[in-house]
Parts: sequence; structure tokens; C-alpha cells
Amino acid sequence: MTMNESVENRQRIVPDTSAVIDGIISARIREGALRDVDVHVPEAVMAELEAQANRGLEIGYKGLEEIQDLQRHAKKGHIRIFFTGLRPNLDQVKLAKGGEIDALIRETAVELKARFVTGDRVQSLVGKAKGLDVDFVKPPIEEFGPLMVDDFFTTDTMSVHLKNNVSPMAKKGSIVNVQYVRIRDEPCTFQELKALSRELLDRARSDPGSFTEMSFSGATVLQIRNMRIAISSPPFSDDMEITIVRPIASVSLEKYRLSDVLKERIRTQRGILIAGPPGAGKSTFAAGVAIYLNNKGFVVKTMESPRDLQVPPDITQYAPLEGSLENTADVLLLVRPDYTIYDEVRKTKDFETFADMRLAGVGMIGVVHANRAVDAIQRLIGRVELGVIPQVVDTVIFIDKGEISKVQVLEFTVKVPAGMMEADLARPVILVSDLETGKNEYEIYTYGEQVVVMPLEEGQHRSPSWKLAEGEVKDFIGNYTSGPVEVEMVSDHRALVHVRDKDLPRVIGKGGKTIDDIEKALGIHIDVRKFESSEEKRIRKNKEHHPIVERTKKHVILNIPEAAGQEVEVYASDEFMFSATVGRHGDIKVRMDSTIAYDIQEAVEQGELLWVKEI
Repeated sequence: MTMNESVENRQRIVPDTSAVIDGIISARIREGALRDVDVHVPEAVMAELEAQANRGLEIGYKGLEEIQDLQRHAKKGHIRIFFTGLRPNLDQVKLAKGGEIDALIRETAVELKARFVTGDRVQSLVGKAKGLDVDFVKPPIEEFGPLMVDDFFTTDTMSVHLKNNVSPMAKKGSIVNVQYVRIRDEPCTFQELKALSRELLDRARSDPGSFTEMSFSGATVLQIRNMRIAISSPPFSDDMEITIVRPIASVSLEKYRLSDVLKERIRTQRGILIAGPPGAGKSTFAAGVAIYLNNKGFVVKTMESPRDLQVPPDITQYAPLEGSLENTADVLLLVRPDYTIYDEVRKTKDFETFADMRLAGVGMIGVVHANRAVDAIQRLIGRVELGVIPQVVDTVIFIDKGEISKVQVLEFTVKVPAGMMEADLARPVILVSDLETGKNEYEIYTYGEQVVVMPLEEGQHRSPSWKLAEGEVKDFIGNYTSGPVEVEMVSDHRALVHVRDKDLPRVIGKGGKTIDDIEKALGIHIDVRKFESSEEKRIRKNKEHHPIVERTKKHVILNIPEAAGQEVEVYASDEFMFSATVGRHGDIKVRMDSTIAYDIQEAVEQGELLWVKEI
């Protein structure tokens, strides 16, 4: 059709880009609110939709499909459609964010004396200021029903993976035991995935509790309520794919059985890294920490990209400001939170931002991918000056399969590194020790131009001065006891003391006052425990334990809770099999594909008695 064919008395409508993408005109035609009108689509709108589609953005395709829908209504005689105005030039495209293309669209409405339809509040305000007849369509307030992707989920489904020409797959179970299973034999089709992506995009645009987190050429990330959705298509991926991740784990800290010491470290504004392999439950634990601190009356914020931590509304979640978490950090320093949860710390700039906020006095809790607790510390080396690492991060909580498997603490001192003998080799050293046992596990220091992360073997970390310190502690504690005292220095600033049961109250004192005074006088932390005589030790070590044997897909597990944390030898009848250290939860895990696992299963099948003794 040409402009000359338009009839003067017919209503003229000019939609802007938002009205086309939201499908406002076609929706009103279906409702019967619009009939026998002339719809003039500005060429500037077509240019904007074409540019978005060429960049692989789903909103561009959605807008072009709306134009096709209007063409179908035109063929049925419901409306007439025209394409009006000039396409924007290169300079106007570059200035699109400044409103140049929006101005072209409004000019079309002015020239035609048409009604201007928009879903953009700013456009409506500018249009009214220009004297246009503006029809501003607010997003509808509606009750949102279930999505089509909900049919792929069950109560134990962690994530759903959909790809063109591939059967739908899902990860099911718990963090401890995850299985990747097929949930439908029939493969996904391109049309099915397109329909799913359209619905997800519509929901992200219309639901106040949902949003588009990222949008690039061939990749879109959405957050719809508690689901994180990644939509990828060529050229970014080889074919169209939709991945939906939904949390199923509880975020209460109660299930982690945190010690009072660790809770106190979390409550004291510190630098903490939550480390672990992918899928281990790091973000779930971080969300639990955020809720715990919020309930304790602290101001807690999060820095996330994408924002997928499951936290209550009173904890504000911040995304990258203008694409940069550095800008977000600048704003947060003005907000003055007590704690900030940084999910995830990966790139050098992330570590620099984390360090900058921590040194500014903000309690920082970062989430880091690592296979061991010490690996998280090593990721700081080279990104943060070695001497300030303990000020930036003083605690590493390692999560494995949804549980806290290790907590390491960092301390800065000056000493001769382990293995070196000359006193003039003393240098600044970062001591990495286990929070539970207090024993040093690593030393980090510079040697020449290299940074050394030295694991400490059993006994290697004992300083010659510790023997003198043990004697001093023993003499001091002896003033409060009538029986023997055993002292073991486990670090430069921590001692393990054993006294008899009847002497415990006198050493600890009412409300812990006596032991506090002793610690202040000696300048070290003292862990007081009940004394075991050599006979008691001998009886305990000679006692036999009979483990419960369990099998999982990957491990044979010997469960011996009464020997938790002890070194043991494992026997089948009278034959020695192997030695191991029992985990703190009372388990010895042996890989299913190992010779030892085969020997254990064979012994059980042949009816041999498995037993364990402490060494």
C-alpha cells in the first residue's frame, strides 16, 4: 500500500519500538479494541529491530514477529499497515542511547498527526511535552501462572538442560549425590525451544520479580524468580540451547553445624573466602551466611553477576554498574554495609575490588572456585600484595558436597621458614593453619623473586623455641593443678594442654576467667582438654572398632564414628589391609575403582570380619 491510499477519516497510529516488542497493537486488535485503523510503523523502528536481531538479541526477533502478525491482520482487513519515515543514518545509530532514534519515531507521529502508542514511560513523557496524542500502555499487573519449562522439573531437580535435536536432560538428587539423567526420550525441536524462549523472555519483561541479567549476541541470561536461565544460539553456540538452574538446597546455617569459634569469626568483620569445586554448594552456603548475618542485625549487601543468591528482600542484591563491579563497589562504599557477599570472585579485577573494599573496612565474604582450600589462597598471590593477604583474607571455608570439609586461617608473622636453619634467613611468612586443630599446614613466603607455598609435613613445622615455650606453659599451668600437665605447642601462638578431670574447673575458672588471665599473661591461646593417662591411651588405641560398610556409585565407605579424626589400621580377619585417617564425620572413603575397594568388597562377600584399630 502507498500513503495516497490512506483515507483521511481513518485513525492513524504510530507505535514505537517498545510497543512493537510488547505486542501492544496486535493484542488490542485481538481484543477488538482496534479496527479499521492505519498503523504507520516508522522505518526507524524497523531499523532498530533489525539491528537487535542481527546482534542475536531475542527482543529483535520478537519485534519482527509482531510486525508479521500485524501483516496477517492487514490481510484479513482488520487494519492497514504502512512503513513511514526515513531510516536512521550512522550518526543517529551511534547516538541511539541519547534518544536520536526515539526522536525520529516521534517526528513520524507529528507529521502524520497520529496517535503515538508506547510502553516506554520516558517516551510518553517526552511525547506529551511535544504536544502529541500519547497512548501510554503500562505493563499489566497480572497473576503469573506456571511456565512451560516447569513441566521438566520435579522436587529434586537441580537443573534442566534443553538442546535442539537432543533429549531433555536434568541433574537430580542432592548436592551430595547428583545424577545427570534423561527426562524424556523425544528430542527437543527448534520450534519447541523457540516457544520456550519467547515465553521466558515475556515473563522476564513483564514480571516485576524477574529481569534480564545479560543480553549479548547469541546469549541471554534471565533471572525469573528463583530460576536462572541461560539461552544460547548460533553464532555463540553450535545450536540453540536453554539451561535452567533452580536451587533446591536449604540455606539455613543450622544444617552446617558450625562451631561457635567459626560463627564468631563470621560475625567479626573479616575477609572470608568460601571455596569449593563447581556445584559443591558454595553459593547456597554464602546465602545462608548472608541470612544469618542479616538476622543478627548487620547491614548485608551482595555483589553478583548474575544475581542468583536466594536471599530475603531486605538484603539488596547489586549487579555490575554500567558493566563493572568496580563501579558497584564505589556505590557500596557510600552505602556503608557491614558485610558484602561477593559472588563470584574470579578475575584479577574481582580480587582487586574485593581487596579494596576489605581494606576500606567492609566485612567481605567472597565465593571462589577451588579444588582445595589452599588453592583459594594461591589465587590471591600475584593479584594482591603478599604482605596484605592476611588483612584481605584471614579465613577460608572449603565446601565439598554441601558440607564444610575444612576451615583454614591465615596469620602473618616473621620467622625462619620451615626447613631453613640460619637465623638470618628469617622473613615475613604467612602461616596457614587448620581452625579446628590449630596446626600449621602451609607457609607462604618469598624466596628470591619466587613466592613459595610450602606444605608442612608432620613434625617439620616445630620451631626449636616451641620446646622452651612448652616448658613455660607447663610451669604456669602447674600453679593451678595438683596432677600432671601435658603441653603441646601446635603453632607460635597456640598450645594444647591436657590436665586431669578434677583439675579442669580450677584451670578454666568461673566463666573462663582463669584461663583468660593465663592466656593474657603468656600471650598465647590455650586449648584445655581432659588428660589421658598412658594406660587410657593404650586401652583406647588397642580397642577394636567394627566399621559399617556402605557403597555409593563412586566410593566404598567405612563408617567408624567412634574413631573420628584418628589414624587407624584396617584388617580383614588377621590380614592387614591398609592404614588411613578417619574423617571428622567418622568415614573412610575409598574410590570404587581402586584395588583396596576391590579387596574390601571381596572380604565382605567371603564373610571375613573387618575390624579397625587406632595407631
